Amino acid sequence: MIKHHDQRVGLFVDVQNLYYSAKNLYQGRVNFEELMSLAVEDRKLIRAIAYVISADNSDENKFFDVLGYMGYEVRQKDLQSYWGGKVKGDWDVGLTIDAVKMADKLDVVVLITGDGDYVPLVEYLQFKGTLVEVMAFGRTASSKLIEQCNDFTDLDRHQENLLFIKPE
Repeated sequence: MIKHHDQRVGLFVDVQNLYYSAKNLYQGRVNFEELMSLAVEDRKLIRAIAYVISADNSDENKFFDVLGYMGYEVRQKDLQSYWGGKVKGDWDVGLTIDAVKMADKLDVVVLITGDGDYVPLVEYLQFKGTLVEVMAFGRTASSKLIEQCNDFTDLDRHQENLLFIKPE
């Protein structure tokens, strides 16, 4: 896909999806500043929203603050606990609603997630005329999501610039 410097871009980052993929694949952490640069390139960034789940951890709060300093708008939701010990935390609906609401003001929506639950969102945005790019670690990304989007960036190919890896 050809990228133009006058394209208006919105980033929608599923932080938990990215965090666990980087941790499980590489025992590393994502450099979110480099991620934004890779996603936007030389285009016009309109909004960058990072969707996070809070488990009341002071290190998390510092991380959320750093995301804000980098230029991300941080949307935070508490981890939900259910009877029987099950916990759940996701932003699928919130991220989807935000992307739909902003689509008329964007030329390109960049979904930074590998979650296949976003395929209907991709289809809807494309139907409305918005280009959809997906960025994710290819080894943990949904093949249907990759097939449906207009452009896919495999973060596995950018790991040397994109990840902080703990020395062994």
